[in-house]
Amino acid sequence: MNVRSIYHTAKSVRNLIAAERESDVDRSVRRRLWLWRRGFISRSDAVYDLEESTYREYVSDYQRFVGTKQINGTWSVALSNKLLFHRLMQPFEDERAGVYGMVRDGGFYPIDERRDYREMTDGGSAISAAVDDESPTAAGEKRLASTGAATRNAAQRVVDRLEEDGRLVLKWVHGGGGNNVLLCSRTDDGYRVNDDRYTEAEFRSLVSTLDEYLVCEFVEQGSFSAGRYPATPNTIRVITMYDAEAGEPFIAAAVHRIGTTKSAPLDNFTQGGLSAAIDLETGELGPGAQPLDDGGVEWYAVHPDIETRIAGERVPGWNQIRAGVLELADACSFLPYVGWDVIVTDDGEFTVIEANSYPGLKSIQVHGPLLADDRVRRFYARHGVR
Repeated sequence: MNVRSIYHTAKSVRNLIAAERESDVDRSVRRRLWLWRRGFISRSDAVYDLEESTYREYVSDYQRFVGTKQINGTWSVALSNKLLFHRLMQPFEDERAGVYGMVRDGGFYPIDERRDYREMTDGGSAISAAVDDESPTAAGEKRLASTGAATRNAAQRVVDRLEEDGRLVLKWVHGGGGNNVLLCSRTDDGYRVNDDRYTEAEFRSLVSTLDEYLVCEFVEQGSFSAGRYPATPNTIRVITMYDAEAGEPFIAAAVHRIGTTKSAPLDNFTQGGLSAAIDLETGELGPGAQPLDDGGVEWYAVHPDIETRIAGERVPGWNQIRAGVLELADACSFLPYVGWDVIVTDDGEFTVIEANSYPGLKSIQVHGPLLADDRVRRFYARHGVR
């Protein structure tokens, strides 16, 4: 083990200890010691069926934090850095969400918008972008002409784009798990950010405090996903692994995450959202699992808030979606382990909104242990996750 591996292992163990300290699941000291000796923390005990005869079939928290984190090696940065991932997805234009620019140190740096800028050049000279000091209304038709140039007034650029689109997503370039994601919308009386109301002055002030945030397109989900729970984006998490011996990727598991009043404005399982297993052959959903605050899991065949059907419903165009995700995984074979977060936009069509280098597994293994699948077990063992 080299110095780099030792450093990352120590850091991962510290994160694991921190996760246990933050746990609100009540367990006896004796039970906690039993869990720790086997690599699990209390939150997992509340979700998994952990007994002496079953625990070895689950990917433990230690294996996830320490082992799976190193599967992709130095290339994991291509997933953990959302801007690099956006560039990585460039050959798949139809499956990636737009990124208009990045807010950094008070400035706005255009990314996808540079395509508009090039289209508006005439004989090599760019159209003037001097609208930074104008209001959204006064800027009017100049708004799109400003997209191609960097500006110090990030708040103005974000306000302009929000006036144009109505909704945006601001994401921190680093990190995952739904943290540091701001869902922004324009309303009749101001703005909303993650369901909180903002005046224009407050919204501009918020944007001015952000650093290294991507200004992203808001992806409209299709009628199927919206029908499960319309108040949140409801994503599908697909875990792909690359089988080096067979020379092909495969899907280890997939779940449809569905928001609730507890998890809104997002669909995060650990924050109270539902996770419904997807049958990999048929696309049929199982019942939705929801973690309880005091430990344990509640299961729902219909949504607990709006009573829409979950169990037995089928993801429209699942065969095409499955094939599309496998195509992405094959193109990124140098990243053998990926957790893809996709939004179904239409029958058989999807948009990737994020990918994870060491995805969380509670929303997956609540439906059953991953290591019960021999191919999955061999993959982890081949990459030193034991």
